[in-house]
Amino acid sequence: MACTLHVAWDEALTAYDFGAGHPLAPVRVELTIELARAFGLFDQAGVTVERPVPATDAELELVHDPRYIAAVRRAGSAEPDSSLLSFGLGTPDDPVFSGMHDASALVTGATLAAARAAWTGAAEHGASIAGGLHHAMRGNASGFCVYNDPAIAIAWLLGAGAERVAYVDIDVHHGDGVQAAFYDDPRVLTISLHESPATLFPGTGWPSETGGAEATGSAVNVALPGGTGDAGWLRAFHAVVPPLLRVFRPAILVSQHGCDTHWLDPLADLQLTIDAQRAAHAAIHELAHQVADGRWLLTGGGGYELLQVVPRTWTHLLAEAAGRPIDPAARIPAAWREFASRRTGRQAPELMTEGAPSAYASFESGYDPAEPVDQAIMATRMAVFPEHGLMPMH
Repeated sequence: MACTLHVAWDEALTAYDFGAGHPLAPVRVELTIELARAFGLFDQAGVTVERPVPATDAELELVHDPRYIAAVRRAGSAEPDSSLLSFGLGTPDDPVFSGMHDASALVTGATLAAARAAWTGAAEHGASIAGGLHHAMRGNASGFCVYNDPAIAIAWLLGAGAERVAYVDIDVHHGDGVQAAFYDDPRVLTISLHESPATLFPGTGWPSETGGAEATGSAVNVALPGGTGDAGWLRAFHAVVPPLLRVFRPAILVSQHGCDTHWLDPLADLQLTIDAQRAAHAAIHELAHQVADGRWLLTGGGGYELLQVVPRTWTHLLAEAAGRPIDPAARIPAAWREFASRRTGRQAPELMTEGAPSAYASFESGYDPAEPVDQAIMATRMAVFPEHGLMPMH
């Protein structure tokens, strides 16, 4: 089924660059866009690619403290000062760089443009592949994230009339900044599947984090044990996400597709393949049509294997969002492989698959209390399902 897709993209988005040696290298989004182009995705009917404009201060202030925005401006100027550390700026995770505010505001502007397209009906789906910076907090940078573009887009959507917004985060790290922004707001359901906070930054995202007093059940966290692979991850996703979305019935679905769940990712310990990630993209797309009349805002996120993983899985994501999924067995165009090898000095992948099946056993088919993934699933379902009128065991 072909879908209309608005892609917010400008090469200037690669200016969000913490410098040589930092894991969040902008080449990953450059390679993604070039791979999508190589497959002809942007030439398809119904797919538009438009340059976004930077988010305004008023838009940034939907989530962020004005004093923090001013600090980001200072950080990117010629004379940064020691007070920036109190805003999380100038740390190893978030080093300052020239033009930091402008680059970060453009990332947020791209996500807002994609959100507007999906909400107004200019396109069914909006994509901001450089977005998904889900760790930034109201008053500080965190975890490679300066401005929290998903949270800002959700706040904009609420202001534009969306009565309920659901946010699904499949990054390996907990979507803590988005959860924090809406922890007391029952209009926003945040669902995050991530590696256990016992073993991974940011150390939050336990099943017991279920929302504030006036919004109990609005925060959902699935904390998966390190080493979880395709079958376990997909089992957990389908055991938690579809039932909650079908009950919540959001006006629009927002998703963050960090691909650092991959077994090659250097910063975490889940063991997914590109094939399972592709299956997750497809499942989220289907859910957008089932529960939100097709309105879907999708963003990138983490992902630090810059050549083998990020371009392939996010090209699958964009193709899925266009309603024109790429055959997993497709050979990658030679021109892109040559380009990618020149840009990285490494050998590029040849296929859009790792040859792994995306099969999983449904949680409803049987619960094993000794299985760590099932323990994680049950902890989440026990914590939040009753708040939504759902039975944890059925």
